Amino acid sequence: MDTFKCRKYITGYLFIFIFSILVGCSTTSSDVGEKTVVTNVVDGDTLDVMINNKEERIRLLLVDTPETKHPSKPVQPFGPEASQFAKDTLEGKEVRVELDVSERDKYGRLLAYIWIDGKMFNEMLLEKGLARVAYVYAPNTKYVDQFYEIQKKAQKQGVGIWSIENYATEEGFQEEKASTSTKEQESSPSSKNEDCVIKGNINSKGEKIYHTPDSSSYKVTKPEMWFCTEEEAKAAGFRAPIR
Repeated sequence: MDTFKCRKYITGYLFIFIFSILVGCSTTSSDVGEKTVVTNVVDGDTLDVMINNKEERIRLLLVDTPETKHPSKPVQPFGPEASQFAKDTLEGKEVRVELDVSERDKYGRLLAYIWIDGKMFNEMLLEKGLARVAYVYAPNTKYVDQFYEIQKKAQKQGVGIWSIENYATEEGFQEEKASTSTKEQESSPSSKNEDCVIKGNINSKGEKIYHTPDSSSYKVTKPEMWFCTEEEAKAAGFRAPIR
């Protein structure tokens, strides 16, 4: 074999060898972090797991769900939905815990991304509109760009927290302002007919959404129109909230 052919074969084998090493070392969702079992779900973004025979509390990184158990705040719209979704998805299940650079917050909780069945739960909350991107502090920003992209899609679809105008903001969930606006409008004698209790709201994206009294966001929704039946609301171009 001449020198040129020899070099060609060596180069080819070297490329295959390096490629196989890189593939073997690549991280996938199936092998990210440490395996453990979720023993308890506190709320939408906080849970307990067993690590090294010790129960650890985890605060999900880069996301924030509405409150359900805050000592000084009322239960916020879509807080119960976020908590229930976390319970249904995680409680008693085997998950993987992926840490970022800084492992704990000032309360001693682990800061992590949670993976279940190859999917990241932090992202699942954002996709369903049950959380907003929040608490973005370096160096724990590994997935922040893709989180913002997922949030943009949820905002565009008007799902969950994004179905209530001006509710989810960069500063937090502004349900008190929404409640005040609703009370002011309801106090007006011309605001509605007593027999018509379905609220019609047009959000910042121009989407027309109606809320019945059993809707989780009914109390904080600012009514711009009132309807007596869902059929009447639909006829006016309004739709039900996306769950």
